[in-house]
Amino acid sequence: MLNALVVRKDEESGKTSAAVEQIGVDDLPEAEVLVAVEYSTVNYKDGLCIGPGGGLVRKYPHVPGIDFAGTVEESSDPRYRPGDKVVLTGWRVGEAHWGGYAQKARVKADWLVPLPAGLTSRQAMAVGTAGFTAMLAVVALEERGLEKDHGPVLVTGAAGGVGSVATAILANLGYEVAAVTGRPETEEYLRGLGAARIVPREELAEVTRKPLESETWAGCVDAVAGAMLGRVLKQMKYGCSVAAVGLAGGAAIEGALITPFILRGVNLLGIDSVMQPYENRLRAWERIARDLPMDRLEAMIQPATLADLPQLGADILKGRVRGRVVVDVNA
Repeated sequence: MLNALVVRKDEESGKTSAAVEQIGVDDLPEAEVLVAVEYSTVNYKDGLCIGPGGGLVRKYPHVPGIDFAGTVEESSDPRYRPGDKVVLTGWRVGEAHWGGYAQKARVKADWLVPLPAGLTSRQAMAVGTAGFTAMLAVVALEERGLEKDHGPVLVTGAAGGVGSVATAILANLGYEVAAVTGRPETEEYLRGLGAARIVPREELAEVTRKPLESETWAGCVDAVAGAMLGRVLKQMKYGCSVAAVGLAGGAAIEGALITPFILRGVNLLGIDSVMQPYENRLRAWERIARDLPMDRLEAMIQPATLADLPQLGADILKGRVRGRVVVDVNA
């Protein structure tokens, strides 16, 4: 039998509940590869899946966990053999397909990538979907011309999962990072990740009538969207780019957005971490192993167990989680 966090739904009331239960290997969905899960993480989507409204889950019972790292135990696909270390992000694992909050997971071979040399399973999940998304954003900015001498790069939502890893990656690559946070207690943490400047959230939260503001940012990894994104776009330097990765601040963008796009040639890049081709996923993970400093990665980690997940799911939806929560599913 396997320990797993199982979310169930009461058909009469429509309410959901999450608890650690024992399940059998035969209960897992059918797919080509059986993985002995070692670590998973807690992401915003996990909070939605665990929460009382059920969020993204369409079929119950359900095992959340949108990413995991572990060791292949069985495989009918020749690309993976027992003993191979693997990592999985995306493909709606933990939403439409049972995910990483169990001691084993059965998934499609196409969804996996080999764990890069130099990364442990624990480190890979300290990166997780959030860090994978952050690296995709950094790559997208560099592919559109971002260079270290162009000026400061802004990271919004910097104390969260994506923002923390984006800050550490950019700083390690030599960029001047300005980290946005609404929590003064996170300033020391962000400077430890390499942020050269802390920008209080209130400086960017107010909507202004100005169609453009002073050219300030050479690039931006935006994990917030909403009114803040509208304000940031007005402050971008000519021809520079914003990589948008999340909607914590809402899907509506305030302001006269046509002006930065036409008069300054600003690029707004949407970053989707779910359906990335294999080559993109492998390249991003290899760059993470190369470009993310492991000492800063350790500073982001908050350890957790399966039993901690119901509370952590609620906390992340309320913005109370800092850095990366790494779940040891065997603890």
